[in-house]
Amino acid sequence: MTPLPDPTTPPPDLVDELGDRGLVDSGAQFQTLYGGRTNQVWKVLGGGGGKVLKLYRTALRNPLFRNDAELEARCLMALENTGFVPRLRATGRHENGRWVFYDHAPGSPWQEDPARVAQLLQKLHTLDLSVEVPAGCNGSEDLARHGQSILDECKSEIRHRLERLRPKEQVASAARTCLIHGDPVAGNILVAPSGLTLIDWQCPAQGDPSEDLALFLSPAMQHLYRGAPLNTSEENQFLFAYGDIDTVERYKNLRRWYAWRMAAYCLWRVEKGAPDYSVGLDLEIAAL
Repeated sequence: MTPLPDPTTPPPDLVDELGDRGLVDSGAQFQTLYGGRTNQVWKVLGGGGGKVLKLYRTALRNPLFRNDAELEARCLMALENTGFVPRLRATGRHENGRWVFYDHAPGSPWQEDPARVAQLLQKLHTLDLSVEVPAGCNGSEDLARHGQSILDECKSEIRHRLERLRPKEQVASAARTCLIHGDPVAGNILVAPSGLTLIDWQCPAQGDPSEDLALFLSPAMQHLYRGAPLNTSEENQFLFAYGDIDTVERYKNLRRWYAWRMAAYCLWRVEKGAPDYSVGLDLEIAAL
């Protein structure tokens, strides 16, 4: 009988490929990293340690958070000199998925001091660079279409309640777009004495910077990755520290749209077998 693959270690043929390419030494050990909810991620412990291997899973299409290894590689290369992303070392393909190999970033997932995150995102949003990434949502019409497309995949009765809660206010598209991370949740922000590192660049976009603000502030995402939503004081600290008045004002004008779309996403995740999103669904409905 053929033994089942061990999910706690990388596939042996992939480890062999890393060795053949000189990325890890013979006998390298791997430790599973559990921060992500989508892909398989390991830290190299010995023989070329201080690196991370991420093997992308492609079975489940996510309607809100794209999962694209090529986009992550492009962003890590474009942002290499900023000091707030890991350094990409290699990328490749394994069976039906892709993998990326990069330097391990020190630190632990963000828990407190939202002002530091705001300053990090503001630094990203003011960079003058060109990266080939998809266009993000821009304005209430885009968010309405996106949120409805997620709801269209849901089957439970709660879907009809969310359709009735759909915001009415209209907000025009932003004149300025920029590179946004697309998933700046607490688990993707590592805090170390040397500073903050933004990881997991698999769903970036050329979009409205207020979307990154909304994703970080999302009660559902804060609950899932930190254990509790931000309180009013913490949210105000974040918005004040971000500093760009126009983007903050756009976030406030669009916040109900962002909450509505996130509620739709949480419902979709619950229906796909992730019951831990049910609390997030309630939190986003309350935000509406």
